[in-house]
Amino acid sequence: MENLPAMEPFNIPNKGASDESQLKWRENTLTLNPTRRFRHTANVEKRKTAMSAQRKVRTGITATRAALKFIEGGLIASNTASNVKEAVAKAEKHGFKTHAQELTRLNEKIGVYNALGRLQGIADKLQVPSLEGGIDGTLDDLSRRREIFGHNTHTEKPPKGFLVYVWEALHDLTLMILVVCAILSLIIGVSTEGLSEGWHDGAGILMSILIVVLVTATSDYRQSLQFRDLEKEKKKISVQVSRHGRRQKVSIHDLVVGDVVHLSIGDQIPADGLFINGFSLTLDESSLTGESEPVLPSLNKPCLLAGTKVQDGSGKMLITGVGMNTEWGNLLSSLSEVGNEETPLQVKLNGVATLVGKIGLGFAILTFAILLFNFCVEKEDLTQWSGEDVEDIVEFFTIAVTIIVVAVPEGLPLAVTLSLAYAMKQMMKDKALVRHLSACETMGSATCICSDKTGTLTTNQMTVVKVWAGEGIQEPHKMTSSLSEKALEVLLEGIFQNTSGDVVEYNDQRELLGSPTETAILRFGLNLGGAFKAVRSKATIVTVEPFNSLKKKMAVLLGFGDGKYRAHCKGASEIVLSLCDNIMDSNGNVNPLDYDKRSEVEAVIDMFAKDALRTLCLAFKDMEGEGCGIPDMGFTCVAIVGIKDPVRPGVVDAVNLCARAGIRVRMVTGDNIETAKAIARECNILTEDGIAVEGPVFRKWTEAEMMENVSKLQVMARSSPGDKLLLVKHLKREQHVVAVTGDGTNDAPALHEADIGLAMGIAGTEVAKESADIVILDDNFSTIVTVAKWGRSIYTNIQKFVQFQLTVNLVALLLNFSSACITGRAPLTAVQLLWVNLIMDTLGALALATEPPYDELMDKVPVGRKGTLITPVMWRNIFGQTIYQLFVLWQLQSRGKVLLNLHGDDVQDVLDTMIFNTFVFCQVFNELNSRQMEKLNVFKNTLNNKVFVVVMISTVAFQIVMVEGLGKLANTVHLTKEQWLISVSIGSVSLFVAFLVKLPLNGNWRIAKRFIQEQWLVGSAVAGLAFIVGATLHFSNSRFLDL
Repeated sequence: MENLPAMEPFNIPNKGASDESQLKWRENTLTLNPTRRFRHTANVEKRKTAMSAQRKVRTGITATRAALKFIEGGLIASNTASNVKEAVAKAEKHGFKTHAQELTRLNEKIGVYNALGRLQGIADKLQVPSLEGGIDGTLDDLSRRREIFGHNTHTEKPPKGFLVYVWEALHDLTLMILVVCAILSLIIGVSTEGLSEGWHDGAGILMSILIVVLVTATSDYRQSLQFRDLEKEKKKISVQVSRHGRRQKVSIHDLVVGDVVHLSIGDQIPADGLFINGFSLTLDESSLTGESEPVLPSLNKPCLLAGTKVQDGSGKMLITGVGMNTEWGNLLSSLSEVGNEETPLQVKLNGVATLVGKIGLGFAILTFAILLFNFCVEKEDLTQWSGEDVEDIVEFFTIAVTIIVVAVPEGLPLAVTLSLAYAMKQMMKDKALVRHLSACETMGSATCICSDKTGTLTTNQMTVVKVWAGEGIQEPHKMTSSLSEKALEVLLEGIFQNTSGDVVEYNDQRELLGSPTETAILRFGLNLGGAFKAVRSKATIVTVEPFNSLKKKMAVLLGFGDGKYRAHCKGASEIVLSLCDNIMDSNGNVNPLDYDKRSEVEAVIDMFAKDALRTLCLAFKDMEGEGCGIPDMGFTCVAIVGIKDPVRPGVVDAVNLCARAGIRVRMVTGDNIETAKAIARECNILTEDGIAVEGPVFRKWTEAEMMENVSKLQVMARSSPGDKLLLVKHLKREQHVVAVTGDGTNDAPALHEADIGLAMGIAGTEVAKESADIVILDDNFSTIVTVAKWGRSIYTNIQKFVQFQLTVNLVALLLNFSSACITGRAPLTAVQLLWVNLIMDTLGALALATEPPYDELMDKVPVGRKGTLITPVMWRNIFGQTIYQLFVLWQLQSRGKVLLNLHGDDVQDVLDTMIFNTFVFCQVFNELNSRQMEKLNVFKNTLNNKVFVVVMISTVAFQIVMVEGLGKLANTVHLTKEQWLISVSIGSVSLFVAFLVKLPLNGNWRIAKRFIQEQWLVGSAVAGLAFIVGATLHFSNSRFLDL
């Protein structure tokens, strides 16, 4: 079905679908309720509007910057004088010497910046006591700043209420037609049969429509709440600020004007502000201005714009504009109405629904034509028409419209949305935040995972356990006794001065801030007896070279005030060691690093790495004279530090589970190759036939070597972000569905290129998270495997629902059509078909699309890039159940009066009710069958899905009400206990039919034999058959055997 030409418009990529392709599939979709069908898809028109607004912002910023080259000016009033006066008065009342409207002009006029006293003047006007210590940060201080300058949030479209979803559910075209038909039936019925009898048919249809609308609206409203919770989680971003002299983390939404914010590589600028100071701070403003050229802020070009990214370096900024007082806030407000991009599975199921719907539409027209033709043939005089005749024709039309309701499977694409909404909520509990819906389903098809080592496979709880310094390897706590005071002073200076971390002390407590590697080194220095602030105060930092994944090192240049300078360097051991010409002994003396000594140090690095330790080399160089910079050579090696980062508990089991599931795990790390291999073996990633390679070697492979080795590659060490991107491209070319993890700014291209980008929630930068499809909140590899299991669960659940719905569709269509052709009447009325539609659409989706994942899902090979949604196994199950149901229902239709020994005036009503009841119970048991498309035991894990159990019980309970309680409203009559037992028993035979249909599958004969030995499933099925035969013999006075 998926390969038919009619399905071509419904094939879109899982990433980066064009506006044209998205509009094309919408235009080709047959839908009864476009409002509901397209609710959770991207609003292309709104997106175009938002992009237009973004272009205007870019044009405005570009024009402003061009004008600044020529103009130095004062204020340009953007608001009326009265508004400005009011703002000034309000600000002055709270002690501020400037107001929000004035501060918004900072980005447009450098004259405003100068007029307000530049950086220090603006800080004073904003009552910032110190640009080092920040604002007071008391509750009263924060409250008045928000009152005057606003909150750091953007305006969003208010959420829809429940009644809006009710109204949207009523927009279904067929339901509107059925309302008209019901009203006509009500009017004609009352006028011809009187009020006591004539209201039943019309009122029954209206009641059914009301139930369908309420259930649909409730389901949609619950989905909207789940998506809303997800959006809130996406916006949880933390930033580091200085308040009351202390550096601390706060939510981005808690920022206020006057805050001093610390910036580092990969951060997103959280609000508009001014540059205070920094080292090599480089910004990427392409998201706002469209210009790819990096921006270097300075005191002369101080304006920092919200929404831009820190590309390199570090620094501090003073917040001057928040929320809707920034261009980014206005842009986000317009982007919030764009909606989510639809997933490939949603679009594909829209295609299936359209194809099936067109077939159903044809059947509905034919059914109406045949019923009308038979009516005209049986009517003796076509010139005379009564109210009853018109009522019959209205009923025929109502049945035809209701067939369309049943035939057009609106629930198929919406089941994907339901499944995704449920899965995303549950995945949040499993520490995975989904940013892009398509990643959920794509993850189920993943064939390989390229994982980082640090923090993902390991705990990221680092501790210095071995150190080589001076003349030998020592344990950290014994080093103070083996190093001279001079050597210890140089070592502590290198630790405390050359760091991106911080040691914060308050209330007799000490907190270490920074990455796990930095905090491990800082803790090592503190344990040596070092005093962080005392060491930092002895020298002035002249310049800093921040760490990045390309250079794999960081450095700092210190000035001592007498023309003397010292550079400290820290990073990957072999890289920093290659920059060294000397080595420091335990007495602090500097000696040449000859060949033998270099070999000794290299052997130490190799030994540490084979013990699965991460190694860092610390070095320094003394210099004199003005104009010194950080050197590239001539350093003196001080120490080699070995850091232990244990493998996470459960990682080995998770990797083994991936291997069982046909998912190949590859480790991509910046660490030493020996460290990487040791960890990979510990995690069962590196096998005997696997390849471990360093990044510089990998990128030099020829095309032939790439083709031969990339599938065998299991470990890549000393890799750069470019190596990761290259690996992803080659794996995709080999038709792998690739999931890749990343945490750094430079990982963004690989995360975007991969089929599924997985960013780390703890160690990951905001740039990495923004480029990712899923954020792993606990940075744990086991969570990635859980995400894969959820992905498979979503895909399998949709297949279950498709199988169930197509079966109901086929049976309902063929039963009503064949009955109309042969008997001239339809056995299922409009009310009954609406109930069936509710069972198979909303309730069916709730029951089958919310099945939680189970371990057996990981026993299958991945679907991969070329997998089909509707498999031959599913078609076999669909046709098997359809043939059985049509056979028994047609037997009841044509010979039911004889088979069931029915007598009396209401024989036809009883038979019609029996057909309806049997049909519903066939679907109830088939819903149970659909839980397992290949396995024989359909009851396994049933109780784990409470939603399924509740839906099944509710369906049976309401069916009892339909038959026994609603009577004429549902076109049903009372059934005896025996008739109920027969209906349920015929439905239960669906279990045995499914058992027989599944037997030819691989391994099922062996399983069936075991079941027979256990006298469980087959025994119960045989008992069910025996019960049916016995009951039928009893209630038909043995006439069944005479047939």
